[in-house]
Amino acid sequence: MFGISFSELLLVGLVALLVLGPERLPGAARTAGLWVGRLKRSFNAIKQEVEREIGADEIRRQLHNEHILSLEQEARKIFTPTQQEPTPVEPVATQTIHAPTADATPVVAAAEPAPATPVEAVAPAAAPTTPAPHDPTLPPRAP
Repeated sequence: MFGISFSELLLVGLVALLVLGPERLPGAARTAGLWVGRLKRSFNAIKQEVEREIGADEIRRQLHNEHILSLEQEARKIFTPTQQEPTPVEPVATQTIHAPTADATPVVAAAEPAPATPVEAVAPAAAPTTPAPHDPTLPPRAP
């Protein structure tokens, strides 16, 4: 634990035996063991409390970040222009071509597709409107 080797422990035990004597050494070892146990329990309690506080701070930080992300997503929804509807695809016209064949079966060929009209010509883009500040459908603003 503290980098004490067996030889150092043996030296401390011999000095304690010489200082305390064989009668009082078992009682002193028991008392020292109780104090070491109390210190370990108190250090473990402090360690658990610090870890619990750190965990609570981390949870608070995550909740704050999630709140900021949700506000950012709402702002993007409000400030991005509305998507234009895609232009409808016109069906390709087919025409029957009679080729001079032996059995005289008609051959179907696709005609050239009509040129697509630009989106602006079909429907002009609507200018994005900003909602009124007193609009009740808006989410509440963060202070």
